[in-house]
Amino acid sequence: MKKIQNYVNGKWTEGTGEGVPMFDAITGEVVALSDTQGLDFGEILHYGRTKGSEKLRKMTFQERGNMLKSLALYLMKKKAAFYELSYRTGATKVDSWIDIEGGFGNLFANASLRKLFPNQSYHVEGDAIDLSRGGRFMAHHIMVPKKGVAVHINAFNFPVWGMLEKCATNWMAGVPAVVKPATNTSFLTEAVVREIIASGILPEGALQLITGSARTILDTVESQDVVTFTGSATTGRLLKSHKRIIDESVPFNMEADSLNASVLGEDAIPGTPEFDLFIKEVRNEMTVKCGQKCTAIRRIIVPQNLVEDVQIALGKALSKVTIGDPRLKEVRMGALVSKDQVTEVRERVQELSKTASIVYGDLDKIETIGADAKKGAFLSPILLREDHPFTNLAVHETEAFGPVSTIMPYKNLDEAITLAQMGKGSLVSSIATYDNKVAKDYVVNAASHHGRILVINRDMAKESTGHGSPLPNLVHGGPGRAGGGEEMGGMRGIKHYLQRTAIQGSPTTLTEITGIYQQNAEYKEAEQHPFKYHWEDIKAGMSLKTHNRTLTDSDIINFANLTWDHFYAHTDTTSLDGSIFEKRTAHGYFIIAAAAGLFVYPNKGPVAANYGLEECRFLRPLYHNDTIYVRLTCKQKIDRDVASAEHPSGIVKWYVEVFDALTDEMVAFATILTMVEKKQEVFVEMTEDKIKECLSKLKEDFKPKWGILTPQHLLEHLEEGYRLASGEIKVTECVTPEKIVEKVHNSLYNYEKFPKGTSFPTYKKEELEDLKHPDFETAKAKFFEAREAYVAFYKENPDAVLTNMVFGDLNRYEWYLLERKHLNHHFEQFGLI
Repeated sequence: MKKIQNYVNGKWTEGTGEGVPMFDAITGEVVALSDTQGLDFGEILHYGRTKGSEKLRKMTFQERGNMLKSLALYLMKKKAAFYELSYRTGATKVDSWIDIEGGFGNLFANASLRKLFPNQSYHVEGDAIDLSRGGRFMAHHIMVPKKGVAVHINAFNFPVWGMLEKCATNWMAGVPAVVKPATNTSFLTEAVVREIIASGILPEGALQLITGSARTILDTVESQDVVTFTGSATTGRLLKSHKRIIDESVPFNMEADSLNASVLGEDAIPGTPEFDLFIKEVRNEMTVKCGQKCTAIRRIIVPQNLVEDVQIALGKALSKVTIGDPRLKEVRMGALVSKDQVTEVRERVQELSKTASIVYGDLDKIETIGADAKKGAFLSPILLREDHPFTNLAVHETEAFGPVSTIMPYKNLDEAITLAQMGKGSLVSSIATYDNKVAKDYVVNAASHHGRILVINRDMAKESTGHGSPLPNLVHGGPGRAGGGEEMGGMRGIKHYLQRTAIQGSPTTLTEITGIYQQNAEYKEAEQHPFKYHWEDIKAGMSLKTHNRTLTDSDIINFANLTWDHFYAHTDTTSLDGSIFEKRTAHGYFIIAAAAGLFVYPNKGPVAANYGLEECRFLRPLYHNDTIYVRLTCKQKIDRDVASAEHPSGIVKWYVEVFDALTDEMVAFATILTMVEKKQEVFVEMTEDKIKECLSKLKEDFKPKWGILTPQHLLEHLEEGYRLASGEIKVTECVTPEKIVEKVHNSLYNYEKFPKGTSFPTYKKEELEDLKHPDFETAKAKFFEAREAYVAFYKENPDAVLTNMVFGDLNRYEWYLLERKHLNHHFEQFGLI
């Protein structure tokens, strides 16, 4: 029998023992063997801290985010094979989608968080703190990657999502991971890790995988490591109390199975949308993943007068759930992960049924489609009813981790809240109500015991992700029995792997440390106007002092007339008595506008656009005849993605200080944002002289570095491109699919080269076209003739828009961008540049 392997210390490694069998949940057949015997866990963790940490720590948040995005896109292309394996865990296609594509979605979501972090390898948190009256001694907080590894001990129910929702955050933080999935489903985790490693996208050591037992893995953890656990509360508490965890003060994040509750509001009677939504939600949570979700609804809390209605409606809904081979379209619920799990769930139901009644389902009877119920790990949905939930406490203490839930009554909302709290902490609770007062009362009073609360009503139903769906931008965890931990939560999740450190010093020193200009720091006088610099060349602290401007009475009146802002302080000097104003006062927005007039560079340059205003303060009034000057200083740079028809750019935050020229007192300040283009250093600009220089090197016998073109075929291909661009060869339609043509069109603006091996749509694949010209020299002459016609056409028709069969409709500038990319591609192909 085949063994699955472990990926440790930079290589795939097979254990030296006999191995532990993993079973197909549907057929009972052995899928593979898991074996970790012979692995040195201390060595594995050390490898992660050294080899794995080195490159990740040095990457910026933007680089890490783009790494995650690339990995997600790569894995999406491989997903079909993962679905086939996932069926063997008992999961339906919907179950598998949650696990597989939900896991990839976590990579995408965390990748997008790069926009919230600075363009450096560490984070600067919050605002600066002035520790002195003079503003020369201050503090800030930075967060740097921990120099350890993230040890993830995961549950069996989500072998892909469970790994990626955790790894996405530690990779974004710059910390490597050692993943230890549950043995039962680790064959699926291994398949995904194989593709991750094969992609080469992650730095070596960023991910290690242990596919079986690892009982001693915590024996060598250190203070810089982070341990996360998902699973049963009992096991979690045992691991959390490990001597090494305590001695080294190792952060331990626990997400444990909990007795999550859903409440039916008293207003949500049969016939209301909320009642129907509630029944659907409970049915889904009982049957999706066969109820094997840490967020599943275990306790159904309903008004006492609606218990019968809920019981009947749920029974009808559950009776429509078909069970069997998850590969079949008609099957809605698969199997539990193993027969051992079936046995455990049965035992828990038997404990619950000592006081509660089974009102739907049978522990010993089940009908399956396309599968042998005796061979697979199948179990019927089991609905119980506990009529005395305040005295019979098993329902609040015993969890059957499968398709099992219990109905219980409440008399009023206070009782419902109390029952929800009796679970002693859960990952999620929900309430179905269209009464917002009821929703508020429940949420405010129940929140102390739940990590997340969903309010279900008709307004949000179509877009709701549901009671049991943790989302990457929301905290996933809960108090008490749920483990007291937090996962995901957007930036919060990443911060678990960063060390927060307070730094103190002068504003100038802290500017250098944080990469963000701090008020009162020394200015770095720009050698030229800051708006002349590209994004890469602008540095925090780069500054310009402007010339002066005197604010006149006419300025203020004209601004009022232009904007229709006739506030009395600006227009009615007879009404100033008792106000804070002494004379006709300049509008605050006029001051900002006037400041812009002083610092803006008028000529076209790298600054592409005004991106917005982040903060603005007016410290004292300015009157007519006051004179001001401005300090424009780079405060911070933020990278950005560009997908539209614009060149790559980043955002620059400029700190604008407005001073009274007479006293040098600062009277206003603002932070404005500009979009600044990045340098184009990838392509050689294709001027007429440059083209002639390149083609003078081209010889008839040259061989290309890639592809099959000959030099004459190259010239004829480029000639055809120019004749298309000038309209001499008519193109009536674009062959690129409509759904992606905009994306393809916009790619002309980026600084990425055409892929090697790109073929022209009308050409024969892997076969040369017939030559049109008698010889090489004629082809060269025809090339220059076609280019001259192209240049002349756009001089005469500067507003012309012609269709390109690949990129769609192009204007003159876009044809130029295509020409630059196209010539660079082929000139590089023949070694001419």
